[in-house]
Amino acid sequence: QVQLVESGGGLVQAGGSLRLSCAASGRTFRSYAMGWFRQAPGKEREFVAAISQIGGVTYGPDSVKGRFTISRDNAKNTVYLQMNSLKPEDTAVYYCAAAITLATVMGNESNYWGQGTQVTVSS
Repeated sequence: QVQLVESGGGLVQAGGSLRLSCAASGRTFRSYAMGWFRQAPGKEREFVAAISQIGGVTYGPDSVKGRFTISRDNAKNTVYLQMNSLKPEDTAVYYCAAAITLATVMGNESNYWGQGTQVTVSS
């Protein structure tokens, strides 16, 4: 069982930065691939980024490539999403997810999800 708690969301002006954190419970964090998703009002949940157990990364939409960076610190049981050059269209609730395989994370089929953290980017 893994419990995930996101933090770091908030209100920021366009062009600003935020760093989201997702803290995981348990001593098996390093066994899980981790990912970030987002859901804007009226839209389906969208894959943003994922990181494997050994640090391999992949990103979802072209719109985040070069602006967002996913990383993990296994000693702190935490995965991060650094978001730079934020745009109003990045406004969404951001969710952390965990699964045994990277493919499961990327396929939106993770076993474990956090409660989400709101990111609002003003123009």
